[in-house]
Amino acid sequence: MKKLIYPLFIAFLLWFWMFCPLAAGMFDFWFTMSLSAAVLIFISFFEDGKELLHAIRFSWKDIGIGIASAAVLWGVFWLGNFISTRIFPFAAGQIGNVYALKNDAPPAIIAGLLLILIGPAEEIFWHGFIQTNIAKICQKPSKMQHFIFTVGITTLIYSLIHLPSLNFMLIMAAMVCGLFWSILYYFNNNLLTVIISHALWDCAVFILFPIS
Repeated sequence: MKKLIYPLFIAFLLWFWMFCPLAAGMFDFWFTMSLSAAVLIFISFFEDGKELLHAIRFSWKDIGIGIASAAVLWGVFWLGNFISTRIFPFAAGQIGNVYALKNDAPPAIIAGLLLILIGPAEEIFWHGFIQTNIAKICQKPSKMQHFIFTVGITTLIYSLIHLPSLNFMLIMAAMVCGLFWSILYYFNNNLLTVIISHALWDCAVFILFPIS
């Protein structure tokens, strides 16, 4: 558990820096996000480099799962957007605030960062490093309890780290994504799969096929 304390503390500081309304406008979001991603990759490989490299395995089947899962998650968010904007009067505005970040950089630059750096970095850190070590900590007697503990704690942490945004829709989106990719990695156990899924979904939902 001690191994996770300082990486999570740094991650919380970085996400606070990125999303806290008090810091809005002080820094370029995409520079901050890219720097944060680089820091997360460095921490992950500094702590568990060999294990992370072994967790990335080339497989056409797993690549296909990554692509298909990105499409499925996009569909989940399309449906979620359709429902939430009809239930919550504030949903459209909060979703619009997230999409407003596209104005800070050219679409091609944002897409490149999401595909090459930001998406892969988040998966390497949150699931390759954090989830793997949470799974090692868990000593539950049954496979189901181990699954619930590992996926539940990883998803909870990933959701809470978005609290500084004070954006309910963003926090819920983080929870859905965190749960989706945690389950995918738990059963697929190939970091390449969730890297592809996350990177493609980021690019699709934010640049290519925005849902709002």
